Amino acid sequence: MITKKEIQDTYKIVQRLYLEDEIPWVIGYSGGKDSTATLQLVWLALSQLSVKERNHKIIHVISTDTLVESPVIAKWVENSLTFIETEAQKQNMPFKKHRLTPEINDTFWVNLLGRGYPYPRVTMRWCTDRLKIKPSNKFVQDVVSKYGEAILLLGTRKAESKNRAQNMEYYEKMRVRNYLSPNGSIQNELVFSPLENWSDDDVWYYLLQYKNPWGYSNKDLMGLYRGASADAECPIVMSSDTPSCGKSRFGCWMCTMVEKDKSMEAMIMNDSQKEWMMSLLEFRNEIGDIKKDRQRRDFRKMKGNVFLYNGRLVHGPYKKEIRESWLKKLLEVQEHINKNGPEEFRNLSLITDEELNKIRQIWLEEKHEFEDRLPKIYQEVTGRKLNLKHHFRSAYNDKEWEVLKNVCLEEEPEEELAFELSYRLLDIENRFSTLQKRKGIYNSLESEIKKCFYKNEEDAENYAFKKLKRKKEMGVSFDLKAIREEERAEWEEDGGA
Repeated sequence: MITKKEIQDTYKIVQRLYLEDEIPWVIGYSGGKDSTATLQLVWLALSQLSVKERNHKIIHVISTDTLVESPVIAKWVENSLTFIETEAQKQNMPFKKHRLTPEINDTFWVNLLGRGYPYPRVTMRWCTDRLKIKPSNKFVQDVVSKYGEAILLLGTRKAESKNRAQNMEYYEKMRVRNYLSPNGSIQNELVFSPLENWSDDDVWYYLLQYKNPWGYSNKDLMGLYRGASADAECPIVMSSDTPSCGKSRFGCWMCTMVEKDKSMEAMIMNDSQKEWMMSLLEFRNEIGDIKKDRQRRDFRKMKGNVFLYNGRLVHGPYKKEIRESWLKKLLEVQEHINKNGPEEFRNLSLITDEELNKIRQIWLEEKHEFEDRLPKIYQEVTGRKLNLKHHFRSAYNDKEWEVLKNVCLEEEPEEELAFELSYRLLDIENRFSTLQKRKGIYNSLESEIKKCFYKNEEDAENYAFKKLKRKKEMGVSFDLKAIREEERAEWEEDGGA
């Protein structure tokens, strides 16, 4: 267990590093135990300095809201940041809070419901970079651009995992200053990890033995971890075989990187006041159902091309009806919580108006779905009209959509893509008809025809087999890695990473 002397020695290291240059500090704060301990450590260390010394330079406290954070944790962080801001002013401390969010093109719902990206998984983890890393990196890069350098303080610890320890030790070897490691992704940024050699138990000891300086209860934080543990316990560890509550996972309520969200399940099971979260858990499990996922996705990739792996097509984005049904379900869950959830969550927003408008724009412009279903779904569920930011004008609407659909079914019942090809071509022609110069229309029409020239999935699979056969005859290798790389490049181009 860490000693008081070791903690005081760490305070002195923090004080010395803080005072020895003008480089601004940035502390990553998630509200979890490690980032709380890091911020508390710095706060208490600087509080021992004179008022003039402790305001030697600004310390930015950044917290990234992915917009799909667990509502309980998001509320905890929101309230905590308010306390931090208030107490920093009262105590004359140099902390300035910043709440960061992803760019609208990068949010979870814009990519999953808008573009139809399959839910994140090990083979295609598109969420972490867009939702967490990019907002933080952008902020740090802005600081570096303004001041030339920045020092990022993180609560990372070697005891977290073997991979984390190896990574931290790798960058330690590149240090040109004591305790400051280079950042592998951002130039002119150094990383300081004051808890690097602490264990889970050291963190909890520090949080419980030293009062939180911004007035937020560390005992309540432990309660959050206890509630997210399956056995509802969070013991003070006295031996190596005693479990610690520090292994609880807090993150996005929509996280599908794990098979089951055991933390949310435990919260619901351990606290009857959190039963309202069951609708979130059920919706998350529905989207992350791997057994149903293949049939919910188009047999073509984002740009209409097809890939074979293990004798069958690798499916692409979610179909129109799936995206619409999930949007409706998401809004229903939001309305249910707003009406029946705890008072503090009556204004909970699971998806923002800005995201809804962006999704609508993608459906109309990129997917050519001129039926314009999103405003209708929103009004059907909420009883309110969505404040539309994207003004869409077309000669066609849902009536023409239904007529066209019925005609295609009657005339070409075996051509599964006939209707999609028709509405895509019709929408492109309509858009170009309003332009004085129709340059590019033929390329656009040709692109859509190539996407839809298959009769059905079987026809596309036969085409892919013939293509694969030709490649083999020509000696061209074909493996899953190549598919994933092409798929990733396709998504990056489409999503604008």
